[in-house]
Amino acid sequence: MFLQRLKLGPKFNLLLALVFIGGFIISGLALSNVLESRAKNEVTSKALILIQTMNSVRDYTSTNLQPLLNPRLDTDSTFIPETVPAYSATEVFQRVRKTDPYKDFFYKEATLDPTNLRDKADSFEADLVDKFRKDSNTKELSGFRDLPGGQVFYIARPLSVQKESCLRCHSTPDKAPRSQIATYGAENGFNWKLNDIVAAQLISVPAEEVLNNARQSLVMIMSILLAVFLAIVAVINYLLKRSVIHPIRQMARTAESVSMGHMEEEFRQTSRDEIGALAAAFNRMKSSLEISMNLLNKKH
Repeated sequence: MFLQRLKLGPKFNLLLALVFIGGFIISGLALSNVLESRAKNEVTSKALILIQTMNSVRDYTSTNLQPLLNPRLDTDSTFIPETVPAYSATEVFQRVRKTDPYKDFFYKEATLDPTNLRDKADSFEADLVDKFRKDSNTKELSGFRDLPGGQVFYIARPLSVQKESCLRCHSTPDKAPRSQIATYGAENGFNWKLNDIVAAQLISVPAEEVLNNARQSLVMIMSILLAVFLAIVAVINYLLKRSVIHPIRQMARTAESVSMGHMEEEFRQTSRDEIGALAAAFNRMKSSLEISMNLLNKKH
């Protein structure tokens, strides 16, 4: 009933607005998912580059630094942590974080039983390691997790014992360097085996950064869509008034004039579309009406 009381222009605009609002909501939801996925991919791409960099640091440490420093592990009174690839990678990453693009990134080699308890995996990280152990085909995990400081987006990869040289410090306490036992004790970081997955290499970034990137892109795109819609509505309204509403109003005025006896009025036919066909039909009806009235007047 409400629509029936509206004029053609407002009725058309209302229906068009309803269609647009529905499409706008559906598009917004779809775009939100797409843009969030894109933001994740951008962060993941950066994270993977950093992981490759940290792996290069690890490889350099085990290949170049360990052979130079290993002889001192049994003679020095304290352990030299720079011989440990995980330590070197973590320290290098702390320096990387001093640059703006990576200041919000965090790196950890979350280990189930580490020598240095700084690398101890929490329950969430331990679950990741367990997933890597249960499925050797899983090479990467990512997602969101909640921390006391807020939600973060993480990327994790498995770390396994790939070199025999690692077992010098991690097989049994009696084979470990004396400086290691003196510094860290004989309780942690032992009974590792070759090719065992012992840790998860994680890089995380505050989720707000990921979500903000998606929100900013979404707001920009939806604003453009809204502007385009308003422009389209303005053009359609102009064309509707010019091509439909104005001719119909003219015909309504002519019909009213004819009904008052002004038979000289003509329904203007300015186009060959449906509006033009309607005007032609009205003119034929007026002519027929005029002939009928003339015949009726002659009889009287």
